[in-house]
Parts: sequence; structure tokens; C-alpha cells
Amino acid sequence: MSEQMIIEAIQNKKMLCPKCKSPVQRYEKYAETVDSVRDGFNIQEISSQASRVTLHCGNGDCNWKERTEYWETYIIED
Repeated sequence: MSEQMIIEAIQNKKMLCPKCKSPVQRYEKYAETVDSVRDGFNIQEISSQASRVTLHCGNGDCNWKERTEYWETYIIED
């Protein structure tokens, strides 16, 4: 579902580059991640799920690019 949110934010020009404040033009290398830590002796489990993506500005001379798990912070609300 989060990849669809990224696609819609880019299409609707709601994902902004933090450097030039223009809409982000594209993304690549989307990946869902699952991190788990298990201690078999005490049976402790820590799990987290996230998604990582590389965002590219692509506007004029702006060459901003970032690989992030926090892509939601670049989406503006109406």
C-alpha cells in the first residue's frame, strides 16, 4: 500500500523536494523491509515493518536524491 501512496503523491505533485521545494519527479528502488530481533534464550521478539525508497527531485539543476524510510515527511497535506 505504501508504494501506491508514493506513486499518487508524485503524480499529484504532493511530494516536495526539501532542497528546491519543487515536486519530486520520480522514485526508484522501492522495498518493503521487515526487521526482527529474536533472543531465543529469553524469547524476546522485536519486529518492525517499513518501506524504503530512493527519491529523485529531477527539477532543473536540482540534483537532490535520498534513500529513506521516512518518505512520508516529504508529502504535503492540502
